[in-house]
Amino acid sequence: MYFSVSSQVALCVLFFASQGVKFMDQWQKDLMEMVETVADEVERFFLGMGEMVDAFFELTEEFTEQVQHNIVTEVDQYLQDLTEPILDIYWELEDVVADVDPGFPYSVEATTEQNAACIGCSNYHGHVYGGNLLVCGMHPHGWDDGSCPDWERE
Repeated sequence: MYFSVSSQVALCVLFFASQGVKFMDQWQKDLMEMVETVADEVERFFLGMGEMVDAFFELTEEFTEQVQHNIVTEVDQYLQDLTEPILDIYWELEDVVADVDPGFPYSVEATTEQNAACIGCSNYHGHVYGGNLLVCGMHPHGWDDGSCPDWERE
């Protein structure tokens, strides 16, 4: 038996009409249950998403701490690797300078503790030769008093 679409719709309307109020009450209850179920599922979804976001932030914080720790450690190691050879060369040069032949001449400035009368004098020579300081041509060992008679402004 073949029914047209319009006759099928009509049969459905008659069926629903025969069910009456009882059908409408059940439909509303079913609709409310579906809405409540959807609301519960949505709430569970967002609670789960919140937990996932919290876990993600904890993971990123741990990752950031590890990266920062590793970077600081690697930079520190890099700087040590970079400076150690330079410092080794510096210390070796200091040893070489300390081992310089005392016969090699070097200069010494006049200070208030040593050769105070010679500070600012144009005659001051102040070079050490073979471990001996030559203060000036007139007074090779310096002047003991606070004012030298041969002092001349530079």
